Amino acid sequence: MTFSRCATLALTLLGLTSSGYSQTNPDADDGLNLRYANGVAAVVENKVITVDDIRKEIAPLLPQLQRDARNEEDFNKRLESVQDSIIQELIDRVLIINEFRKDEKKQIPPGFIDSRIADIQSQQFDNDRSKFLGFLRARGTTLRQYRIEVEDDIIYSYMRQQQRKSQSIVSPVRIETYYEENKERFQQEDSVHLRLIQLNGASDESEAQLLTRAMEVIGRFQRGEDFSELAKEYSEDSRRSKGGDWGWQKRSDLKKEFSSPLFNLDKGEITDPVLTSDGCFLLFAKDRKYAGIQPIDQVRDTIERILIQRMSSVSEERWLERLRRNGYVKHY
Repeated sequence: MTFSRCATLALTLLGLTSSGYSQTNPDADDGLNLRYANGVAAVVENKVITVDDIRKEIAPLLPQLQRDARNEEDFNKRLESVQDSIIQELIDRVLIINEFRKDEKKQIPPGFIDSRIADIQSQQFDNDRSKFLGFLRARGTTLRQYRIEVEDDIIYSYMRQQQRKSQSIVSPVRIETYYEENKERFQQEDSVHLRLIQLNGASDESEAQLLTRAMEVIGRFQRGEDFSELAKEYSEDSRRSKGGDWGWQKRSDLKKEFSSPLFNLDKGEITDPVLTSDGCFLLFAKDRKYAGIQPIDQVRDTIERILIQRMSSVSEERWLERLRRNGYVKHY
């Protein structure tokens, strides 16, 4: 059997159809039944994590797994690894929600839950309550049970957000230390924030006439008119409505016929007309960045985000380890 057929079979065994997850074949042997013969993967506090819980989470991930895997063996290894990750995430979710519920003073206002359910009903069921209630009946879920699910989702998001907020301040000293130790990460190429005007010659227009039109535009620019407004008026390229704005361009991004004149400009300067087979171009350097290591003031926000992410990751793992250590978890 080829890998493609094996991977396709795995999708089928997991109950996937073109419309998503389906439980038309709940007894399919996808590997989870072999790993968890009683259909239970773990028990966390008073919550049972079942094989079906895992299947529901893994279903949307399978197409990407299939694309990434090199062969059948690689696919199976990736599949088992993802299963393990999902089981741990489901365990952690229960522990996080229970941590919130341990404090009787913490409550989610009923209005928050009502508002979230109203949003779901509007976004997923066209604000049709009968469709929404039909969805609950198809799941075998009462409205009361669904409210608890929604409340759990709110609690989980809130607790994760609070954990991230606790690691949101980075001292200037840490930023400067990181910069000094990682300067090579902030090396940049020559680049120009480019605006351009493209003039396409008419069928009865000579090259000299096209150049004359270009020089008229340059004259208006030199007399103080805004380049972006001139581009909206004159340019015949796809960025005309945006004032000819092509964003930041590196020297290596452009053809030599454009990069040579453009990268000789200083900020705020315009090139002479550049004639090509596609027309006549006027290139404007709205701003410049020169090759070398970016100054710390230009990368301070980037470094702060890196450090916050790093601190949050470490803090979150320690938090989860404490919850796992203090909670009841039984793996099968």
